[in-house]
Amino acid sequence: MITCYLRYIINPARLQEFETYGKMWIPLVEKFGGKHHGYFLPSEGASNVALALFSFPSLAAYEVYRERSKNDPDCIAAFQYADETGCFVSYERSFFRPVLS
Repeated sequence: MITCYLRYIINPARLQEFETYGKMWIPLVEKFGGKHHGYFLPSEGASNVALALFSFPSLAAYEVYRERSKNDPDCIAAFQYADETGCFVSYERSFFRPVLS
């Protein structure tokens, strides 16, 4: 299993729009075989950082999701929503593997 960690720099004035954006992606990740662990919005501390975590069975499965998302109408709509609202400025992506008992 591989877990994708996304760290967003968001526009704090567009927090509601970013939350909507996140809610758009949760079912889309799951549509392509992933398990979404949620979006995490600012509460205390920095007001412009948000996180998302989701897992796929393998890095190869994640890559299939990435390729399919480029042509999926719902994914395209989510990308366009982010562009139109300016709800985040940038993001960085990292991958982790769990250590389980």
